[in-house]
Amino acid sequence: MMPADNHTFFVPVTFILTGIPGTEGSQVWLAIPFCLMYIVALFGNSLLLFIIVTERSLHEPMYLFLSMLAAVDLLLSTTTVPKMLAVFWFKHGEISFAACLTQMFFVHVSFISESAILVAMAFDRYVAICNPLRYTTVLTKPVIGKIGLVIVTRSFCLLCPLIFLVKRLKFCRTNLLPHTYCQHMAIARLACENINVNIWYGVAMSVLSVDLDAVLIAVSYMLILRAVFQLSSTGARLKALRTCSSHVWVILMFYTPAAFSFFAHQYGHIIPGYILNLLANLHVFIPPTLNPIVYGVATKEILIRVINMFYHCRCRSSLQS
Repeated sequence: MMPADNHTFFVPVTFILTGIPGTEGSQVWLAIPFCLMYIVALFGNSLLLFIIVTERSLHEPMYLFLSMLAAVDLLLSTTTVPKMLAVFWFKHGEISFAACLTQMFFVHVSFISESAILVAMAFDRYVAICNPLRYTTVLTKPVIGKIGLVIVTRSFCLLCPLIFLVKRLKFCRTNLLPHTYCQHMAIARLACENINVNIWYGVAMSVLSVDLDAVLIAVSYMLILRAVFQLSSTGARLKALRTCSSHVWVILMFYTPAAFSFFAHQYGHIIPGYILNLLANLHVFIPPTLNPIVYGVATKEILIRVINMFYHCRCRSSLQS
């Protein structure tokens, strides 16, 4: 525990993650569904990556963007969940200041990158439906590589100043961090000085990334819907909408928890702390867990390859026995 003297400033050597305040008696049991969700996320996203990388027929724009999404989901889950489980099961909440900043950095980088990948996937669907004849010439592999580079560059450029904004803060009360992972505002609220710069930079970062991305996705889908309803055949309309269904579900799973978490923090003074924590954990668990399931079930090409893979594995094991 750090000194409690309000007049003594210090740079914390370590933080202590306390988990979800108000649920101390049930954290051991709460960790079980979290652990199961992490296993599903780890297995599902790894399987998606393996199938897309090894199947040359899936080296198309939609699947390449999906592989980026799976990689980001793996990074987000692995950055947060193992430490979270250690807090819940073993009360091992100690984390060094440097490790906490690193975790914070990769959590927010993953979140911003996933938002940008969803924009790229919306653009992919827009070109596929509105300009199908130009699809292969617009979304070439070099173009997709450049889009991936822009996504990573934007995320890192937005997050690097955040590290310095947190490192400049002075702390004087406690190093107990009432959270399951290191989050920017959770750390900033422990500081004993004005954090308006951190707050406003957080807002600006959200506007320039997630909010802007949401607007671009909305515009893409308005253009897609306009093109779809101009089609004369009902069958063609349904087929076009079906190609977007999995992406729409993924968008909802990503932005809905994020919106709930954002508004909850805006009215944090009237919402219990454990609710804020649970909402903040939603976007760590829900997209990485459900994204591979949605795409595995809704995308026929991936579903067929998953079934074939397990069928061959079963046949091989039967022959060996």
